[in-house]
Amino acid sequence: MVLRSSNILPTDTKSNMGKKQRTMCKHLNLFFVCIIIAPMLICGCSHFNEGSQAKPSFIEANDYFSQGNYQASLAKYQQIIEKHPTAGDRVLFEMGIIYAYPGNEQKDYQKSLECFQKLIKDYPGSGYRKDSELMIFNINNVIVKDKTIATQQTQIEALRQEFQNKGIEIVTLQKKIEALEQGVKSKENEIVKLKKEVFAVQKEPADKILIEKKERRLSLLSKGKVLKTYQIALGGNPNGPKERQGDNKTPEGFYVIDSRNKDSRYHLSLHISYPNEKDKKRAKELGVSPGGDIMIHGIKNGFSWVGDHHTEVDWTKGCIAVTDAEIEEIEKLAPNGTIVEIRPGRHNGE
Repeated sequence: MVLRSSNILPTDTKSNMGKKQRTMCKHLNLFFVCIIIAPMLICGCSHFNEGSQAKPSFIEANDYFSQGNYQASLAKYQQIIEKHPTAGDRVLFEMGIIYAYPGNEQKDYQKSLECFQKLIKDYPGSGYRKDSELMIFNINNVIVKDKTIATQQTQIEALRQEFQNKGIEIVTLQKKIEALEQGVKSKENEIVKLKKEVFAVQKEPADKILIEKKERRLSLLSKGKVLKTYQIALGGNPNGPKERQGDNKTPEGFYVIDSRNKDSRYHLSLHISYPNEKDKKRAKELGVSPGGDIMIHGIKNGFSWVGDHHTEVDWTKGCIAVTDAEIEEIEKLAPNGTIVEIRPGRHNGE
């Protein structure tokens, strides 16, 4: 018979194992967020063309979602599809998202799959079809991973059984680990505090923006000194410089900030002077249009809740994306005319 750990392990040991379980759950939720965020950000660029009559209802449903009232949001979407059947594909898509959303304690992957499958069947020409097929693929992957996780948890339970005989030795080791973790956390807090102090003291605006594609990093510089750095997301095809319209690549080279849009669909945006002469020459030699509209911008309006998780995938059309709070900060420190250097990423596979 397998003995439960609570019968043998000291209280501190059980408590620490509980912490490890909660850490595992946190990592799993981050995984689920990533597979949901990618299609939401991708589809957010193209599928908001329903009639104006349904718009207030969609706003109300989205507000319920933002408040965490998922059942009310689902009920509102059900009302929309009854009153506005032509918007049914969007309703089914967003209901599918809610049913699969990691923050929804009553999430139901089966109902989510049913929504996407009904959308594909009943609305074959919908712009949401490809995104729904991607969601079905992702959710099926999650279901498979759930089974894998269950198997791994069984293995963990077996290992935990072995640890029970270690007794005081385990407790001592765990206390040492906790002490080391606390020391690391303390140092991290000191570093964060120092960075904030340095940035607060700095009064001068940035004279250069350095974007390093390989590191997915944007740095603000003043007279060669780094003021602050930010993690970024790039175009969906990040390898190499941008060559043509629609290649989803982020440019490489030297540019300037030549304008800004405070009423952007992506919260706020700073326009980069792409293409430069080198870009134009390359595109001409290839016989293609070099494209344009390259920005440093925030998250798409309505999706600010994604926050830092947006950097888990390269989701833009070639732009450089940061969070809404970060683009507000960058906009204040980088006036028009600021030099922008974009350095290459890896060219042999990301």
